[in-house]
Amino acid sequence: MSSNIVFMGTPDFAVPALQQLHAEFGVGTVVTVPDKPKGRGLSLQKSAVRIAAEQLGISNILTPTSLRDAEFETQIKHIAPSIICVIAFRILPKNIYSVATQGAFNVHASLLPRFRGAAPINHAIMRGEKKSGVTSFLLNDVVDTGNILGQIEIDIPQFCTAGELYELLKPLAADCAVDTCKALLGGYAAPLVQTDELATPAKKIFRDECKIDLGQPASDTVNFVHGVSPVPCAWTTWQGQVLKIFRCLPSGILCPVNEFRIIDNTFVIGCSDGAIQLTEIQLPGKQRVKVDQFLHGYRGPMSGPIS
Repeated sequence: MSSNIVFMGTPDFAVPALQQLHAEFGVGTVVTVPDKPKGRGLSLQKSAVRIAAEQLGISNILTPTSLRDAEFETQIKHIAPSIICVIAFRILPKNIYSVATQGAFNVHASLLPRFRGAAPINHAIMRGEKKSGVTSFLLNDVVDTGNILGQIEIDIPQFCTAGELYELLKPLAADCAVDTCKALLGGYAAPLVQTDELATPAKKIFRDECKIDLGQPASDTVNFVHGVSPVPCAWTTWQGQVLKIFRCLPSGILCPVNEFRIIDNTFVIGCSDGAIQLTEIQLPGKQRVKVDQFLHGYRGPMSGPIS
């Protein structure tokens, strides 16, 4: 089965797919973002995909500043890829994705058409979904709407965070990418039209949107906390400080809404219909810790308002 695959991606989520595709077919070209300055010294840092490509010995690595650059278009047309595989990258213009002779596809971290958008993993947890997965689909001019080529579904563990689901989906994205390439190269791909009526949005979530709303039911608050953990991270104001909350559980302890109680080595906050028990938190300038560690030796107020 001959191939000429171009792989496009940026973060570590895309790395297992690149590794498996290269082992299975041999990836000739990788496209990723330019190196970015980071840290106090602003030293240039390579993307996770670029690091992996170099480790695999892939020499043709393109880092265009703009996907609409004429030189980049010329480079892709010269490569004449049979397949373009995109995972966690930027939105490709039609003049790029249409170059692939046997198909250009994306692997998205949801069961499309559910959770179209930049943050599908976060929104699945926030919505209390019981199942998630990955979907490969043909690229078109409207983001995340192309015909479906393949899906892999998994159950979401109870009280799973977005960070944990991210890790669970990484190997599935790799398997889905390999299966999709085999189907396209083998000529047996059977694209299915997405049902737009079943679509749900999954927009990017920013820190300013992550203050917990204690007027919501406890179960919804737990889902919200876990849906934005570890980043951008849920938070509230406690004793004049920003308190980050990474994990929590529903609690049967009675606590008025918008107040906290520290009882029997537990830290609870009142919601509209009950309370949540915080289990992993962080205060400014401190390390992220389990609540039982935080409360060991704690001498502050045992109750009061949360704002």
